[in-house]
Amino acid sequence: MAMTVRFPEEMDAQLGALAKRRHTSKHALLIEAADRFLREEVTTEEAVTIARGVADRYSELLKKLEDA
Repeated sequence: MAMTVRFPEEMDAQLGALAKRRHTSKHALLIEAADRFLREEVTTEEAVTIARGVADRYSELLKKLEDA
């Protein structure tokens, strides 16, 4: 799918410089960044779900420890 992305000048220059140093394109950098972001978000969501499950499962114990 085609998409147009407009970056502030400074960010575009930084992306251009990074792409040059890595001998790649800005497009490739943006694909990599999006992939990392999506994987990180999924990991964060999974961690929050697990933490909520633990809190629910052990809520009585946690309350007892809090009161101790």
